[in-house]
Amino acid sequence: MTQSKTDPRVLRTRRLIMDSFIELSAKKEFKDITIKDITTEAMINRATFYYHFEDIYDLLEKALSEVLLVNLNGDAYKYDKLNDEAFVSIFTAITNFQKSLSNRCHRGYEDTIARIIREQLEVIFYKMLVKQTTIVDKDSPKIQSIILSWGLYGASVEWKRTGMTIPPEKFIKSAIPYLLSGIELDSNN
Repeated sequence: MTQSKTDPRVLRTRRLIMDSFIELSAKKEFKDITIKDITTEAMINRATFYYHFEDIYDLLEKALSEVLLVNLNGDAYKYDKLNDEAFVSIFTAITNFQKSLSNRCHRGYEDTIARIIREQLEVIFYKMLVKQTTIVDKDSPKIQSIILSWGLYGASVEWKRTGMTIPPEKFIKSAIPYLLSGIELDSNN
């Protein structure tokens, strides 16, 4: 009998593997973590690992995506519109995510992490823009979401690079009027 990847037992095993990986990444550099380490920590066999993930890089990407999405979902989706509070909330979530990674598997995987953050932000911005903008050009929300995702990600990198001395909320607030000025608001909203 083949189990569906949505079966609760399968989902629990997947969560166990991810949690084991996150636990190991707090103790070791990513480059030093092996599949054997993960299977031992999770108390599963290699076949079970490979049922859920293609390899350790697939696990890294999915674990990071999930952690970021949890950070973002907690706050971002409570807003229907891109406004001051939504931008502050999203920026705070990504800076918290970046801080949580700083002592883990960040070194050497900046490109993967950057792509994951930008892709997640792009989806969130796109959904919000489609809800609140006048669709003159069907490509506009897509282009705006790409620009916003790169902009917020770049701002979070700069915030981190400058030593995180300014609270993220204060860091992003001065840019919000410029971010909002390019969004064509529907007159009905």
